[in-house]
Amino acid sequence: MYAILDIETTGGKFNEEGITEIAIHKFDGQKVVDKFISLVNPEREIQPFVVKLTGINSKMLRTAPKFYEVAKRIIEITEDTVIVAHNAQFDYRILRTEFRRLGYNFERKTLCTVDLSKLLLPDAESYSLGKLVRSLGIPVSDRHRANGDALATIKLFKLLLAKDSEKIIIKDTIRKETQGELSEKQLDIVRDLPNKTGVFYMHNKDGDIIHLSKSSDIKKRVNQIFTKTNDKSRKLTKDTKKVTFELTGNELVAILKEHEELLKLRPKYSTIPKKRMYSHAICKSVNENGYFSLDIKPYRECKEPLGLFNGVFSAKNYLYKITKEFDLCEKVNGISEARNNCSGYDEGNCKGACINKEDVEEYNKRVIAATTKNNINGKNVVVVDKGREIGEQSAILIKNGSLVGFGFYDLNYQINNIHILESIITPMNGTRDANYLIESYLRKKRVLKIIEIND
Repeated sequence: MYAILDIETTGGKFNEEGITEIAIHKFDGQKVVDKFISLVNPEREIQPFVVKLTGINSKMLRTAPKFYEVAKRIIEITEDTVIVAHNAQFDYRILRTEFRRLGYNFERKTLCTVDLSKLLLPDAESYSLGKLVRSLGIPVSDRHRANGDALATIKLFKLLLAKDSEKIIIKDTIRKETQGELSEKQLDIVRDLPNKTGVFYMHNKDGDIIHLSKSSDIKKRVNQIFTKTNDKSRKLTKDTKKVTFELTGNELVAILKEHEELLKLRPKYSTIPKKRMYSHAICKSVNENGYFSLDIKPYRECKEPLGLFNGVFSAKNYLYKITKEFDLCEKVNGISEARNNCSGYDEGNCKGACINKEDVEEYNKRVIAATTKNNINGKNVVVVDKGREIGEQSAILIKNGSLVGFGFYDLNYQINNIHILESIITPMNGTRDANYLIESYLRKKRVLKIIEIND
Protein backbone atom coordinates (compact mmCIF):
# COMPACT_ATOMS: atom_id res chain seq x y z
CA MET A 1 0.00 0.00 0.00
CA TYR A 2 1.28 3.44 -0.94
CA ALA A 3 0.57 6.96 0.33
CA ILE A 4 1.18 9.26 -2.63
CA LEU A 5 1.50 12.79 -1.33
CA ASP A 6 2.49 16.32 -2.14
CA ILE A 7 3.10 19.20 0.26
CA GLU A 8 3.23 22.96 -0.26
CA THR A 9 5.23 24.97 2.29
CA THR A 10 5.89 28.50 3.42
CA GLY A 11 9.48 28.45 2.17
CA GLY A 12 12.17 29.97 4.35
CA LYS A 13 15.19 28.66 6.24
CA PHE A 14 15.97 24.95 6.31
CA ASN A 15 13.85 23.09 8.90
CA GLU A 16 11.92 26.28 9.71
CA GLU A 17 9.36 25.84 6.94
CA GLY A 18 5.70 25.18 7.69
CA ILE A 19 3.08 23.29 5.70
CA THR A 20 0.44 25.35 3.89
CA GLU A 21 -1.30 22.57 1.99
CA ILE A 22 -1.18 18.78 1.95
CA ALA A 23 -2.72 16.11 -0.31
CA ILE A 24 -2.44 12.39 0.42
CA HIS A 25 -3.90 9.64 -1.78
CA LYS A 26 -3.82 6.11 -0.39
CA PHE A 27 -3.07 3.93 -3.40
CA ASP A 28 -3.21 0.12 -3.52
CA GLY A 29 -1.19 -0.17 -6.72
CA GLN A 30 -4.28 0.01 -8.92
CA LYS A 31 -6.63 2.64 -7.53
CA VAL A 32 -6.98 5.29 -4.82
CA VAL A 33 -8.80 3.84 -1.81
CA ASP A 34 -8.69 6.89 0.50
CA LYS A 35 -7.59 10.51 0.35
CA PHE A 36 -7.01 13.54 2.50
CA ILE A 37 -6.65 17.07 1.11
CA SER A 38 -6.45 20.20 3.22
CA LEU A 39 -5.04 23.68 3.52
CA VAL A 40 -3.01 24.07 6.71
CA ASN A 41 -2.42 27.19 8.80
CA PRO A 42 1.39 27.23 9.17
CA GLU A 43 1.36 29.84 11.95
CA ARG A 44 4.26 31.58 10.24
CA GLU A 45 4.96 33.93 7.35
CA ILE A 46 4.74 32.71 3.75
CA GLN A 47 7.62 33.79 1.52
CA PRO A 48 6.49 36.13 -1.32
CA PHE A 49 7.94 33.92 -4.06
CA VAL A 50 5.90 30.99 -2.69
CA VAL A 51 2.69 33.04 -2.77
CA LYS A 52 3.40 33.90 -6.40
CA LEU A 53 4.19 30.28 -7.26
CA THR A 54 1.30 28.54 -5.51
CA GLY A 55 -1.30 31.28 -5.20
CA ILE A 56 -1.70 30.39 -1.50
CA ASN A 57 -1.61 33.46 0.77
CA SER A 58 -2.02 34.11 4.48
CA LYS A 59 -5.60 35.33 4.10
CA MET A 60 -6.62 31.95 2.64
CA LEU A 61 -5.13 30.13 5.62
CA ARG A 62 -6.63 32.13 8.50
CA THR A 63 -9.48 29.68 9.04
CA ALA A 64 -7.57 26.58 7.89
CA PRO A 65 -6.78 23.89 10.52
CA LYS A 66 -3.39 24.04 12.21
CA PHE A 67 -1.06 21.08 11.75
CA TYR A 68 -1.84 19.53 15.14
CA GLU A 69 -5.51 19.42 14.11
CA VAL A 70 -4.78 17.27 11.05
CA ALA A 71 -1.87 15.26 12.46
CA LYS A 72 -4.00 12.30 13.55
CA ARG A 73 -5.59 11.99 10.10
CA ILE A 74 -2.14 12.03 8.47
CA ILE A 75 -0.93 9.26 10.79
CA GLU A 76 -4.02 7.16 10.07
CA ILE A 77 -3.98 7.45 6.28
CA THR A 78 -0.22 6.75 6.03
CA GLU A 79 -0.17 3.88 8.53
CA ASP A 80 1.27 0.65 7.03
CA THR A 81 2.05 2.42 3.75
CA VAL A 82 5.14 3.43 1.84
CA ILE A 83 5.17 7.17 1.17
CA VAL A 84 5.60 8.03 -2.52
CA ALA A 85 6.44 11.57 -3.60
CA HIS A 86 8.28 13.45 -6.31
CA ASN A 87 11.45 14.41 -4.44
CA ALA A 88 10.30 12.33 -1.45
CA GLN A 89 13.26 13.41 0.67
CA PHE A 90 11.85 16.95 0.85
CA ASP A 91 8.23 16.03 1.64
CA TYR A 92 9.23 13.41 4.21
CA ARG A 93 11.61 15.84 5.94
CA ILE A 94 8.90 18.50 6.18
CA LEU A 95 6.42 16.00 7.67
CA ARG A 96 8.94 14.74 10.22
CA THR A 97 9.80 18.32 11.16
CA GLU A 98 6.13 19.20 11.79
CA PHE A 99 5.58 16.05 13.88
CA ARG A 100 8.79 16.65 15.81
CA ARG A 101 7.41 20.04 16.84
CA LEU A 102 4.51 18.10 18.38
CA GLY A 103 6.87 15.73 20.16
CA TYR A 104 5.95 12.77 17.94
CA ASN A 105 8.42 10.60 16.04
CA PHE A 106 6.85 10.09 12.59
CA GLU A 107 8.50 7.26 10.66
CA ARG A 108 7.49 5.78 7.33
CA LYS A 109 9.30 4.07 4.45
CA THR A 110 9.60 6.18 1.28
CA LEU A 111 9.90 5.86 -2.49
CA CYS A 112 10.97 8.80 -4.67
CA THR A 113 9.49 9.09 -8.17
CA VAL A 114 12.45 11.24 -9.23
CA ASP A 115 14.85 8.37 -8.50
CA LEU A 116 12.49 5.81 -10.04
CA SER A 117 12.06 7.96 -13.17
CA LYS A 118 15.83 8.24 -13.61
CA LEU A 119 16.02 4.46 -13.44
CA LEU A 120 13.02 3.59 -15.63
CA LEU A 121 12.92 6.65 -17.94
CA PRO A 122 16.64 7.19 -18.57
CA ASP A 123 16.11 9.22 -21.75
CA ALA A 124 13.89 11.92 -20.22
CA GLU A 125 15.15 15.45 -20.84
CA SER A 126 14.06 16.66 -17.40
CA TYR A 127 12.93 15.02 -14.16
CA SER A 128 11.03 17.99 -12.77
CA LEU A 129 7.43 16.92 -12.27
CA GLY A 130 5.93 19.44 -14.70
CA LYS A 131 8.29 18.79 -17.61
CA LEU A 132 8.38 15.03 -17.06
CA VAL A 133 4.60 14.48 -17.07
CA ARG A 134 4.21 16.85 -20.00
CA SER A 135 6.70 14.77 -22.03
CA LEU A 136 4.66 11.66 -21.20
CA GLY A 137 1.35 13.20 -22.24
CA ILE A 138 0.04 13.14 -18.68
CA PRO A 139 -2.41 15.99 -18.05
CA VAL A 140 -1.80 18.11 -14.97
CA SER A 141 -4.01 20.84 -13.53
CA ASP A 142 -3.42 23.10 -10.52
CA ARG A 143 0.33 22.88 -10.90
CA HIS A 144 2.18 23.81 -7.68
CA ARG A 145 -0.92 23.02 -5.65
CA ALA A 146 -0.77 19.94 -3.45
CA ASN A 147 -3.66 17.97 -4.96
CA GLY A 148 -2.82 18.81 -8.58
CA ASP A 149 0.78 17.67 -8.14
CA ALA A 150 -0.30 14.59 -6.15
CA LEU A 151 -2.69 13.51 -8.91
CA ALA A 152 0.06 13.95 -11.52
CA THR A 153 2.40 11.90 -9.30
CA ILE A 154 -0.20 9.09 -9.13
CA LYS A 155 -0.36 8.89 -12.93
CA LEU A 156 3.43 9.01 -13.17
CA PHE A 157 3.76 6.29 -10.53
CA LYS A 158 1.25 4.05 -12.36
CA LEU A 159 3.31 4.47 -15.53
CA LEU A 160 6.52 3.63 -13.64
CA LEU A 161 4.89 0.50 -12.16
CA ALA A 162 3.93 -0.60 -15.68
CA LYS A 163 7.43 0.06 -17.04
CA ASP A 164 9.11 -1.75 -14.14
CA SER A 165 9.50 -5.12 -15.86
CA GLU A 166 12.22 -6.15 -13.37
CA LYS A 167 9.73 -5.48 -10.52
CA ILE A 168 12.28 -3.34 -8.66
CA ILE A 169 9.54 -1.18 -7.09
CA ILE A 170 7.44 -4.08 -5.82
CA LYS A 171 10.40 -6.01 -4.42
CA ASP A 172 11.75 -2.93 -2.68
CA THR A 173 8.31 -2.09 -1.29
CA ILE A 174 7.74 -5.57 0.10
CA ARG A 175 11.09 -5.55 1.85
CA LYS A 176 10.24 -2.16 3.34
CA GLU A 177 6.72 -3.21 4.37
CA THR A 178 7.46 -6.61 5.84
CA GLN A 179 11.08 -6.89 6.95
CA GLY A 180 10.52 -10.64 7.28
CA GLU A 181 7.60 -13.03 7.19
CA LEU A 182 4.05 -11.76 6.78
CA SER A 183 1.50 -12.51 9.46
CA GLU A 184 -1.53 -12.74 7.12
CA LYS A 185 -2.92 -16.15 6.25
CA GLN A 186 -3.28 -17.25 2.64
CA LEU A 187 -7.03 -16.59 2.70
CA ASP A 188 -6.39 -13.00 3.75
CA ILE A 189 -4.16 -12.63 0.70
CA VAL A 190 -6.89 -13.93 -1.62
CA ARG A 191 -9.50 -11.65 -0.05
CA ASP A 192 -7.65 -8.54 -1.20
CA LEU A 193 -7.20 -9.70 -4.80
CA PRO A 194 -9.49 -8.53 -7.65
CA ASN A 195 -11.70 -10.61 -9.94
CA LYS A 196 -10.07 -8.88 -12.91
CA THR A 197 -7.66 -9.54 -15.79
CA GLY A 198 -3.95 -9.10 -15.27
CA VAL A 199 -0.72 -10.71 -14.13
CA PHE A 200 -0.16 -11.74 -10.51
CA TYR A 201 3.13 -12.27 -8.69
CA MET A 202 3.69 -14.56 -5.71
CA HIS A 203 6.54 -13.41 -3.46
CA ASN A 204 8.57 -15.10 -0.75
CA LYS A 205 9.60 -13.45 2.53
CA ASP A 206 12.42 -11.55 0.79
CA GLY A 207 10.09 -10.11 -1.82
CA ASP A 208 11.49 -12.30 -4.61
CA ILE A 209 8.98 -13.43 -7.23
CA ILE A 210 8.67 -17.22 -7.04
CA HIS A 211 5.69 -17.58 -9.39
CA LEU A 212 3.87 -15.37 -11.88
CA SER A 213 0.95 -15.99 -14.17
CA LYS A 214 -1.70 -14.23 -16.22
CA SER A 215 -5.37 -14.67 -15.45
CA SER A 216 -8.74 -13.25 -16.45
CA ASP A 217 -9.76 -13.63 -12.78
CA ILE A 218 -6.77 -13.11 -10.49
CA LYS A 219 -8.62 -13.85 -7.24
CA LYS A 220 -10.03 -17.14 -8.56
CA ARG A 221 -6.69 -18.30 -10.00
CA VAL A 222 -4.69 -17.63 -6.81
CA ASN A 223 -7.38 -19.33 -4.75
CA GLN A 224 -7.08 -22.39 -7.02
CA ILE A 225 -3.32 -22.50 -6.46
CA PHE A 226 -3.74 -22.26 -2.68
CA THR A 227 -6.31 -25.09 -2.64
CA LYS A 228 -4.46 -27.55 -4.90
CA THR A 229 -2.95 -30.55 -3.12
CA ASN A 230 -0.05 -31.54 -5.40
CA ASP A 231 3.51 -31.18 -4.08
CA LYS A 232 4.42 -28.17 -6.22
CA SER A 233 1.32 -26.19 -5.17
CA ARG A 234 1.84 -27.02 -1.50
CA LYS A 235 5.45 -25.83 -1.63
CA LEU A 236 4.46 -22.68 -3.50
CA THR A 237 1.69 -21.95 -0.98
CA LYS A 238 4.07 -22.44 1.93
CA ASP A 239 6.72 -20.13 0.45
CA THR A 240 4.25 -17.39 -0.57
CA LYS A 241 4.14 -14.48 1.85
CA LYS A 242 2.50 -11.92 -0.41
CA VAL A 243 0.73 -11.71 -3.76
CA THR A 244 0.88 -8.54 -5.84
CA PHE A 245 -0.72 -7.95 -9.21
CA GLU A 246 -0.86 -5.65 -12.21
CA LEU A 247 -4.17 -5.18 -13.98
CA THR A 248 -3.95 -5.13 -17.77
CA GLY A 249 -7.61 -4.58 -18.66
CA ASN A 250 -7.44 -7.19 -21.42
CA GLU A 251 -6.02 -10.64 -21.97
CA LEU A 252 -3.59 -9.85 -24.82
CA VAL A 253 -1.48 -7.46 -22.74
CA ALA A 254 -1.55 -10.02 -19.92
CA ILE A 255 -0.36 -12.76 -22.30
CA LEU A 256 2.54 -10.64 -23.57
CA LYS A 257 3.54 -9.50 -20.06
CA GLU A 258 3.46 -13.05 -18.74
CA HIS A 259 5.62 -14.37 -21.59
CA GLU A 260 8.21 -11.57 -21.36
CA GLU A 261 8.48 -11.64 -17.57
CA LEU A 262 8.69 -15.43 -17.34
CA LEU A 263 11.74 -15.36 -19.61
CA LYS A 264 13.27 -12.40 -17.78
CA LEU A 265 12.54 -13.29 -14.15
CA ARG A 266 12.43 -17.12 -14.43
CA PRO A 267 10.47 -17.65 -11.16
CA LYS A 268 11.24 -20.82 -9.21
CA TYR A 269 7.76 -22.36 -9.42
CA SER A 270 6.72 -21.21 -12.92
CA THR A 271 6.94 -23.13 -16.18
CA ILE A 272 9.27 -21.23 -18.49
CA PRO A 273 8.11 -20.99 -22.15
CA LYS A 274 9.90 -23.01 -24.81
CA LYS A 275 12.47 -21.31 -26.99
CA ARG A 276 10.02 -21.64 -29.89
CA MET A 277 6.31 -21.81 -29.14
CA TYR A 278 5.16 -22.62 -32.68
CA SER A 279 5.80 -25.66 -34.89
CA HIS A 280 3.74 -25.19 -38.07
CA ALA A 281 2.86 -22.42 -40.49
CA ILE A 282 0.50 -21.59 -43.34
CA CYS A 283 2.52 -21.22 -46.53
CA LYS A 284 1.54 -19.82 -49.92
CA SER A 285 2.36 -21.26 -53.33
CA VAL A 286 1.01 -20.91 -56.86
CA ASN A 287 -0.75 -23.85 -58.52
CA GLU A 288 -0.58 -24.75 -62.21
CA ASN A 289 -3.49 -22.43 -63.03
CA GLY A 290 -2.01 -19.38 -61.26
CA TYR A 291 -4.21 -19.52 -58.15
CA PHE A 292 -2.59 -18.95 -54.77
CA SER A 293 -2.68 -22.17 -52.80
CA LEU A 294 -2.44 -22.29 -48.98
CA ASP A 295 -0.72 -25.27 -47.37
CA ILE A 296 0.17 -26.39 -43.83
CA LYS A 297 3.86 -27.17 -43.38
CA PRO A 298 6.36 -27.51 -40.53
CA TYR A 299 7.69 -24.02 -39.78
CA ARG A 300 11.24 -24.79 -40.98
CA GLU A 301 9.94 -25.82 -44.41
CA CYS A 302 8.09 -22.53 -44.98
CA LYS A 303 10.15 -19.71 -46.52
CA GLU A 304 7.55 -16.98 -45.89
CA PRO A 305 5.11 -18.09 -43.15
CA LEU A 306 1.71 -16.37 -43.29
CA GLY A 307 0.60 -17.60 -39.86
CA LEU A 308 2.28 -19.42 -36.99
CA PHE A 309 0.67 -22.29 -35.06
CA ASN A 310 1.59 -24.59 -32.18
CA GLY A 311 0.47 -27.71 -34.06
CA VAL A 312 -0.89 -29.03 -37.31
CA PHE A 313 -4.41 -29.40 -35.89
CA SER A 314 -4.81 -25.70 -34.97
CA ALA A 315 -3.30 -24.69 -38.34
CA LYS A 316 -5.81 -26.85 -40.24
CA ASN A 317 -8.71 -25.44 -38.22
CA TYR A 318 -7.69 -21.89 -39.08
CA LEU A 319 -7.16 -22.70 -42.76
CA TYR A 320 -10.65 -24.20 -42.89
CA LYS A 321 -12.06 -21.09 -41.15
CA ILE A 322 -10.55 -18.53 -43.56
CA THR A 323 -11.42 -20.71 -46.56
CA LYS A 324 -15.08 -20.45 -45.54
CA GLU A 325 -14.92 -16.79 -44.50
CA PHE A 326 -13.29 -15.53 -47.71
CA ASP A 327 -15.03 -17.90 -50.14
CA LEU A 328 -11.79 -19.63 -51.04
CA CYS A 329 -11.61 -23.01 -52.73
CA GLU A 330 -11.30 -26.11 -50.56
CA LYS A 331 -9.68 -28.03 -53.40
CA VAL A 332 -7.05 -25.36 -54.15
CA ASN A 333 -6.23 -25.22 -50.43
CA GLY A 334 -5.92 -28.99 -50.15
CA ILE A 335 -8.93 -29.39 -47.84
CA SER A 336 -10.90 -31.28 -50.50
CA GLU A 337 -9.57 -34.09 -52.74
CA ALA A 338 -12.46 -33.89 -55.18
CA ARG A 339 -11.66 -34.86 -58.76
CA ASN A 340 -13.77 -32.08 -60.28
CA ASN A 341 -15.30 -29.13 -58.39
CA CYS A 342 -15.20 -29.01 -54.60
CA SER A 343 -18.32 -29.26 -52.40
CA GLY A 344 -18.00 -25.54 -51.64
CA TYR A 345 -18.76 -24.77 -55.27
CA ASP A 346 -22.02 -26.74 -55.07
CA GLU A 347 -22.95 -24.89 -51.87
CA GLY A 348 -22.18 -21.48 -53.36
CA ASN A 349 -19.14 -20.75 -51.18
CA CYS A 350 -16.45 -21.40 -53.79
CA LYS A 351 -16.59 -19.26 -56.94
CA GLY A 352 -15.04 -21.90 -59.19
CA ALA A 353 -11.27 -21.80 -58.77
CA CYS A 354 -11.33 -25.59 -58.45
CA ILE A 355 -12.52 -25.87 -62.08
CA ASN A 356 -10.52 -22.87 -63.34
CA LYS A 357 -13.72 -20.82 -63.67
CA GLU A 358 -12.98 -17.82 -61.41
CA ASP A 359 -10.79 -14.89 -62.43
CA VAL A 360 -7.30 -15.60 -61.06
CA GLU A 361 -6.61 -12.02 -60.02
CA GLU A 362 -9.88 -11.68 -58.10
CA TYR A 363 -9.31 -14.99 -56.30
CA ASN A 364 -5.75 -14.13 -55.36
CA LYS A 365 -6.90 -10.79 -53.92
CA ARG A 366 -9.14 -12.67 -51.49
CA VAL A 367 -6.28 -14.99 -50.54
CA ILE A 368 -4.10 -11.98 -49.70
CA ALA A 369 -6.94 -10.45 -47.66
CA ALA A 370 -7.44 -13.72 -45.79
CA THR A 371 -3.77 -14.20 -44.96
CA THR A 372 -3.11 -10.59 -43.93
CA LYS A 373 -6.20 -10.19 -41.75
CA ASN A 374 -4.52 -11.36 -38.53
CA ASN A 375 -0.91 -11.27 -39.72
CA ILE A 376 1.31 -8.47 -38.40
CA ASN A 377 4.28 -9.30 -40.63
CA GLY A 378 5.83 -6.05 -41.91
CA LYS A 379 3.02 -3.86 -40.52
CA ASN A 380 3.15 -0.61 -38.54
CA VAL A 381 0.07 -0.71 -36.32
CA VAL A 382 -1.27 -0.02 -32.84
CA VAL A 383 -3.56 -2.66 -31.38
CA VAL A 384 -6.06 -0.84 -29.15
CA ASP A 385 -8.14 -2.60 -26.53
CA LYS A 386 -9.71 -2.07 -23.10
CA GLY A 387 -7.61 -0.47 -20.38
CA ARG A 388 -7.45 -1.03 -16.64
CA GLU A 389 -10.26 1.35 -15.79
CA ILE A 390 -13.13 3.27 -17.38
CA GLY A 391 -11.86 5.92 -19.79
CA GLU A 392 -8.50 4.22 -20.29
CA GLN A 393 -7.38 2.08 -23.21
CA SER A 394 -4.35 -0.09 -23.89
CA ALA A 395 -2.04 0.31 -26.87
CA ILE A 396 0.27 -2.39 -28.24
CA LEU A 397 2.77 -0.82 -30.66
CA ILE A 398 4.06 -2.89 -33.60
CA LYS A 399 6.62 -1.45 -36.02
CA ASN A 400 7.91 -3.20 -39.13
CA GLY A 401 6.06 -6.32 -38.03
CA SER A 402 7.82 -6.48 -34.67
CA LEU A 403 6.41 -5.85 -31.19
CA VAL A 404 7.78 -2.63 -29.64
CA GLY A 405 5.83 -2.66 -26.37
CA PHE A 406 2.57 -1.71 -24.69
CA GLY A 407 1.18 1.20 -22.71
CA PHE A 408 -2.02 2.76 -21.42
CA TYR A 409 -3.57 6.08 -22.39
CA ASP A 410 -6.70 8.09 -21.72
CA LEU A 411 -6.32 10.92 -24.22
CA ASN A 412 -6.44 10.49 -28.00
CA TYR A 413 -3.50 12.81 -28.64
CA GLN A 414 -1.29 10.45 -26.64
CA ILE A 415 -1.81 7.74 -29.25
CA ASN A 416 -1.98 10.03 -32.29
CA ASN A 417 1.38 11.59 -31.47
CA ILE A 418 3.96 8.88 -32.20
CA HIS A 419 6.62 10.52 -30.02
CA ILE A 420 4.35 10.65 -26.97
CA LEU A 421 3.11 7.14 -27.73
CA GLU A 422 6.65 5.80 -27.78
CA SER A 423 7.45 7.57 -24.50
CA ILE A 424 4.57 5.93 -22.61
CA ILE A 425 5.27 2.49 -24.07
CA THR A 426 6.84 -0.16 -21.85
CA PRO A 427 9.41 -1.81 -24.15
CA MET A 428 9.14 -5.53 -24.92
CA ASN A 429 11.22 -7.96 -26.95
CA GLY A 430 9.92 -8.15 -30.51
CA THR A 431 10.53 -11.86 -31.00
CA ARG A 432 8.89 -14.30 -33.38
CA ASP A 433 7.25 -15.88 -30.31
CA ALA A 434 5.69 -12.52 -29.42
CA ASN A 435 4.31 -12.28 -32.97
CA TYR A 436 2.90 -15.79 -32.61
CA LEU A 437 1.15 -14.81 -29.36
CA ILE A 438 -0.35 -11.67 -30.91
CA GLU A 439 -1.49 -13.38 -34.10
CA SER A 440 -2.92 -16.35 -32.19
CA TYR A 441 -4.95 -13.99 -30.03
CA LEU A 442 -6.22 -11.92 -32.99
CA ARG A 443 -7.33 -15.11 -34.74
CA LYS A 444 -9.48 -16.12 -31.76
CA LYS A 445 -10.69 -12.88 -30.17
CA ARG A 446 -11.64 -9.33 -31.02
CA VAL A 447 -9.91 -6.13 -29.96
CA LEU A 448 -11.40 -2.63 -30.00
CA LYS A 449 -9.49 -1.54 -33.11
CA ILE A 450 -6.23 -1.79 -35.00
CA ILE A 451 -4.80 1.53 -36.21
CA GLU A 452 -2.25 1.83 -39.01
CA ILE A 453 0.50 4.32 -38.25
CA ASN A 454 2.97 6.26 -40.36
CA ASP A 455 6.45 6.23 -38.86
